Amino acid sequence: MNGQTFDPLSLLSIAERDRLLLAARLGASRRDMLGLLGGLGIGVAFGSSLIGAAGTALAQTPKKGGRIRVAGFGTSTADTLDPAKGSFSTDYCRCSMFYNGLTDLDATLTPQMALAESMTSEAATVWTIKLRKGVQFHDGKELTSADVVFSLQRHLDPATASRARALATQMKEIVATGTHEVKVTLTGPNADFPVVLGTHHFYIVQAGTTDFSKGIGTGPFKCKEFTPGVRSIAVRNENYWKQGAGPHVDEIEFFGIPDVGARVNALMAGDVHLIGNVNPASARMILARNDLAIMETKSGNYTNLVMRLDQAPGNNPDFVLGMKFLMNRSLIRRNAFQNYAEVANDQPIPPMNRYHAKDIPQRPYDPEKAKFHLNKAGVMGSTLPVVTSPAATGSVEMGLLLQQAAQGIGLKIELKQVPADGYWSNFWMKVPVGYGNINPRPSADVLFSLFYASGAAWNESGWKSEKFDQLLLAARAETDDAKRRQMYTDMQVMVHESAGTGIPVFINGLDAHSAKLKGMSPMGTGSLMGFAFAEHVWLDA
Repeated sequence: MNGQTFDPLSLLSIAERDRLLLAARLGASRRDMLGLLGGLGIGVAFGSSLIGAAGTALAQTPKKGGRIRVAGFGTSTADTLDPAKGSFSTDYCRCSMFYNGLTDLDATLTPQMALAESMTSEAATVWTIKLRKGVQFHDGKELTSADVVFSLQRHLDPATASRARALATQMKEIVATGTHEVKVTLTGPNADFPVVLGTHHFYIVQAGTTDFSKGIGTGPFKCKEFTPGVRSIAVRNENYWKQGAGPHVDEIEFFGIPDVGARVNALMAGDVHLIGNVNPASARMILARNDLAIMETKSGNYTNLVMRLDQAPGNNPDFVLGMKFLMNRSLIRRNAFQNYAEVANDQPIPPMNRYHAKDIPQRPYDPEKAKFHLNKAGVMGSTLPVVTSPAATGSVEMGLLLQQAAQGIGLKIELKQVPADGYWSNFWMKVPVGYGNINPRPSADVLFSLFYASGAAWNESGWKSEKFDQLLLAARAETDDAKRRQMYTDMQVMVHESAGTGIPVFINGLDAHSAKLKGMSPMGTGSLMGFAFAEHVWLDA
């Protein structure tokens, strides 16, 4: 679809995929493999596709060696190798090269053990984490419980300025109970705690680290060079603890090219092997080339209209509601994203999430209702500034469509397009009306905790609801799935009705790469294989 090559194996967990590939490698018969898949609850029809995909995967044995250049879609002098402070895609990509988490999230967003060998809990409140032994940091020191305790406790220290502090505050006590065992006591039950630990901010760093410019971790690559806002050079970690897996390439030069046209030109000229965040118009040009490829990823990524509720005009609920009615979602999907998107409904939980509230009535494009509410808010006779930027994917196109819709009801919108460089530091969450772009998050709890809890650092519109905060804590503790689902539904209704964020579509990620670059597959956590491409890709030179 739209040039995407779908890999059926991506629907399996890592463990299931490995079992299937091992069976194929050992020469299992088709009947035996169908029996294996039947045990996983997979029928014959789809099982046949998986068996074919397994054969193809085995035929594509990764090759070692080579150097690749990769262009991300943002860059800033605030770029960091401190996982706790990572804010943007460039930070996530680099930290995925140099560090590991206690868990990894697979293609189905299910947590798999990584630096943790096992995680068990008492009533989902007291978690015992047993670490792998023999894992080494880049400088040769062995990973121990002291490193994990240090890494987790950093998030609780306000001086760290952790971007995940809202998630970390649930950890009441973090203690080492052995050289390779850590016990974490939460403030309340959270069955999703292994998912939380699989997110980028919770990568494990070495105990006592204060200088993060060297990127010393346990990850698949070592940091050879890092200049914020310029580039990084990563070289393969020959002592990587994942034996028999990646990394495959010798070296990765990674940098940001904020302008999508410049990014595409760099790929088409052969200057880079992989670029992130391609727009649909560019995708058509790329698909016309036999030596290039597009990977499409459905996920929870969205660009949203952000209306600050703590300043005019967003402090008037009628203004917020009027602007939501003014968004023509189908037109945005077609014109801004060339149908590489799914219509959304001002709720941040995407359709592929099991807690998506599909029964909330779809908010329509309704110019008359928009005019009624905007007139009631007293803005019809004034000029409304709206800030857009290439940094927020599709916001320039979405802004133009919003401006055209506003003209139809007599509202004048003045678009202020600002450069991508510095947008997130200087404009996002600081202007009365602008755009944000939210990368996919692995669970409803993580997304709500980061972007909608009253005290969240990234509460874009400054929306505060005591009831929402109470539901967030209650849902996290609820072990009855039906009750938990209802809580998340109620929370989505609240966001849909009163938060200052208008979410028109969920954007399908489009990454482009040289046909010689292999190993790419969609990951629901976001672009560039959930920003973790480095460990998996290889060159078929």
